[in-house]
Amino acid sequence: MAERRLVSLFGTERAKGRTAYKLFASSMLVSICLVLFYRGTNIPGRGEQGRWAWMGMLAAELWFTVYWIITQSVRWNPIYRRTFKERLSEMAHVSDDNNNKLHHFVATKSRDDAELPGVDIFVCTADPVAEPPALVISTVLSVMAYDYPPEKLSVYVSDDAGSDLTFYSLWEAAQFARHWLPFCRRHRVEPRSPAAYFSSRSHPCDTSNDTERSLMKKLYKEMEGRIDAVVMLGRVHEDLRARKGFSEWKSGMASRNHQPIVQILIDSSDKSSVDDDGTALPTLVYMAREKRPQHHHNFKAGAMNALIRVSSVISNSPVILNVDCDMYSNNAESIRDALCFFLDEEKGHDTGFVQFPQNFENTTKNDLYGNAFKVINAVELAGLDSWGGPLYIGTGCFHRREVLCGRKYSKDYKEDWKRETKRKKEDTGFILEERAKSLAACTYEHNTPWGKEMGLQYGCPVEDVITGLAIQCRGWRSVYFNPPRKGFLGVAPSTLADTLVQHKRWSEGNIQIVLSKYCSFLQGHGKLKLGLQMGYCIYGLWAPNSIPTLYYVTIPSLSLLKGISLFPKVSSPWIIPFAYVAIAKNAYGLVESLASGDTLIGWWNIQRMWLLKRITSYLYGMIDAILMVMGFSKTAFTITAKVADADASKRYEQEIMEFGSSSSSPMFVVIATTALINLLSLTAGLQRLIADWDFGDQFLIQVLLCGVVVALNLPIYEALFLRKDKGRMAPAVAYLSLGFTAVAYLLPIV
Repeated sequence: MAERRLVSLFGTERAKGRTAYKLFASSMLVSICLVLFYRGTNIPGRGEQGRWAWMGMLAAELWFTVYWIITQSVRWNPIYRRTFKERLSEMAHVSDDNNNKLHHFVATKSRDDAELPGVDIFVCTADPVAEPPALVISTVLSVMAYDYPPEKLSVYVSDDAGSDLTFYSLWEAAQFARHWLPFCRRHRVEPRSPAAYFSSRSHPCDTSNDTERSLMKKLYKEMEGRIDAVVMLGRVHEDLRARKGFSEWKSGMASRNHQPIVQILIDSSDKSSVDDDGTALPTLVYMAREKRPQHHHNFKAGAMNALIRVSSVISNSPVILNVDCDMYSNNAESIRDALCFFLDEEKGHDTGFVQFPQNFENTTKNDLYGNAFKVINAVELAGLDSWGGPLYIGTGCFHRREVLCGRKYSKDYKEDWKRETKRKKEDTGFILEERAKSLAACTYEHNTPWGKEMGLQYGCPVEDVITGLAIQCRGWRSVYFNPPRKGFLGVAPSTLADTLVQHKRWSEGNIQIVLSKYCSFLQGHGKLKLGLQMGYCIYGLWAPNSIPTLYYVTIPSLSLLKGISLFPKVSSPWIIPFAYVAIAKNAYGLVESLASGDTLIGWWNIQRMWLLKRITSYLYGMIDAILMVMGFSKTAFTITAKVADADASKRYEQEIMEFGSSSSSPMFVVIATTALINLLSLTAGLQRLIADWDFGDQFLIQVLLCGVVVALNLPIYEALFLRKDKGRMAPAVAYLSLGFTAVAYLLPIV
């Protein structure tokens, strides 16, 4: 009697050295407890100077302890995935001969391309200035060129600005795709973003196609030139407006006030929609959902939900991939990788989404602004995977359509991977467009479950996180996949201001989750493992970290100026746990960072950014979140600029921090004031240390703490006093920070 044997499409490996790590973590916990015991048993008496400063240190260290324990959840047992794409075409059986359990593998069936599920790809853009159309179409072309049956691919572009410039660029991309896609297939091009492929960073190893490559580059540059010319002009030429689709843009239209627009630029079911090789092209659809000033549009979550509905009447593929407009496909095999997790017959039935990491192509060698997230990608998300799956980070994510639409997990549910839209012969492109427009109307969602039980969740700037949490609470698990060749590459902020604004938005949204019904300990209670609930809070508690961090880098320094000791003497045995915690934690962090791919200087830059983000982005995010909870402000969404001026870009490549001499951002004032307080304290502390060696016994730790903060802030002092370029600190920031430093010096330490 033959017994079916299931083919495993992916494997899982657990991180090595976990026993050693757990011993290290245990030693850290013991030392931390000793530090807290010392703090709690040596509080200065009533009336003694520094009593409240000491108690503040105790509160800060208690918070750091809680947060450190929470971060252990993702380091306890990380797991790593690998896929077996070649097995997608195999089915296995087992033969049981007279109970002898003689196993043999038989490839009995080929799951050819015709049996693979359709995939709908969503690309979201919202501002043709902050997100240039040329950037958007390179992403679009990269996902159109996946190594996947093109007739099973449908690419949807959501333009939340409703810009005819973006539509024109997409129209140009549709024409260029006829040449680009067969070129990619013939030469197995990687990456398949033409902008990335033709850049100086790309070095194709095959020189046999130089002539064709040169011709393709010429065609691309000509298209890019036409797009840039139209963008600079600010309008589409009148001779182009006679073409299909452009008539939708009428006078008086604005980005926040226009009718729904749905245009099918390429329809793969149309036999005439073929490339230069005669192969079908993927479907390409432009959508601008309706916007009216009196209706809240729910930012990116609203755009995604409109895309889910619009795609349901055009292609209705069971798998959805969403990417940001600046996050191009860097691996033509990514779809097949993701399908290994969905189609695995033994372990794929409860996979709700597959999350790829966010990686960036424009980070500097030493990660100047700490935007590479290498430790997060290599360690933390893999650690979340061991507890039930990573969070949904909003881009580079493959979803089951049914899961996004609110389906709860059940063991008897069977996915129809061959499902597609049942199109009638009379369903022309025009009919489908008109049908889809009603689904993109701004009033469609009124009194419906959309934004609550269906689609992406509303009410939070980080709608992706609460959406992923809701999916996991409905019984689905997620999978984290970080392949050797990165699946997606994007554009990270290239100025300090943009980096801080981006992290302010993230931290504000994440703390809003913690303070709401979406908190993982509330919504996930009884539904998620404790480790996963804790893992969500690593990011949810970014913002509250700001207050103890700001306290720790200012109060010990000011206390040093006033001769108030806040740490044990060097001659005291209690110095040992303090020293062990500080040295061991940073030593492990350095090893973890280097193992994840950072450089030594990169690790130091990350420490600097860790400090700057905590005392600015997270602080302002915390304040705004509290104001919103109290009803004094409303949710907002800030788009991070994807371009910088030429001078700023040059400084970025040289790894020189960008402050912008014309910017007097309050965040920069906080940074400069903190840096100056520590510089003043270190100078005074070193003078006293040289004059009185006994002073060092009591205050050495505070002097060292000031020294570390000063070392981290060296680029700040340079920008305040030495630099003359346009990227220096604004004079207004210098004057304000000097004033605030003087005020801080005069304040009493109680």
